[in-house]
Amino acid sequence: MSQEIPSKLSCRVLLIATNFGERLYCNSKLRTLVQLRAPPNSFVEFGHVSLFHKKYVLKIPKSIQPLIDDGLVDEVIRSLMSGKEAQVFLVRCGHEVCCAKVYKDVVDRSFKKAVQYHEGRQIRNGRRQRAMENRSEFGRDQQEVVWQRAEADALLRLAAAGVRVPKAYGLFGGVLLMELITGADGDVAPRLNDITLSVEQAISGHATVMNFVLRMMCIGLVHGDLSEFNVLQDSEGPVIIDLPQVVNAAANNNAKTMLIRDVGNITQYYARFAPELADTHYAEEIWELYEKGEIRPDLKLTGKF
Repeated sequence: MSQEIPSKLSCRVLLIATNFGERLYCNSKLRTLVQLRAPPNSFVEFGHVSLFHKKYVLKIPKSIQPLIDDGLVDEVIRSLMSGKEAQVFLVRCGHEVCCAKVYKDVVDRSFKKAVQYHEGRQIRNGRRQRAMENRSEFGRDQQEVVWQRAEADALLRLAAAGVRVPKAYGLFGGVLLMELITGADGDVAPRLNDITLSVEQAISGHATVMNFVLRMMCIGLVHGDLSEFNVLQDSEGPVIIDLPQVVNAAANNNAKTMLIRDVGNITQYYARFAPELADTHYAEEIWELYEKGEIRPDLKLTGKF
């Protein structure tokens, strides 16, 4: 038996049922549903959209709401992943599905020893820089802004340097909109940790990532948290993600240690499939080239040191 729904029901957030599961619907152009009748937990056809009628509505992430209000985002599809410094959502912007990375408040982040990553980050405004150094409340707020901007800036610089990273569309109030990386099947590309490789694939993938690390050092950047959890694999190979903690190699005293750790982590992963990779020393080789001023993106690395 059908149950009447109120004649004017807000449709800013509704649950949609798809073949891939339930997802959030946040279309700013569709404001109300008028005089719909449907039994609870049933599908309702509304134009070209199949709505799944529930007795409750789900909240839009607070940080994404302004983007919906401004028409930058039309639909929040679902949560993609949650990490130590941010949560990533799949969103629809017009006809394109993108990623919206919502940075967590500093009190909610679990990123260990974050102060090491802040070292060497400078801003042009002297007052703000002094506030950051003095750790005042205003300075901590500014440090948050710098932390968030670091990833957007790094994505732009790395793309220009020939490193495969998601395309950044913009940073809007603590939300980074960027390209969704997909696999050959059109679904979200898996992380390295979620796949198995052949020996040949492991050797090729490792060489690609080492070249990415080299190119990053050519523009003076170290990822700072590189591992199989922060590299995606699409049909063309590895894609580097998660860069808010990226550090300035020349201004951060921990840069060399972080580079060695980064390369060690990712090499350990690839060595599961190609054990010979375990006996390589790419980090030391790259750092020596950097210190000597001989580093170039087209260098052929040997892994020997």
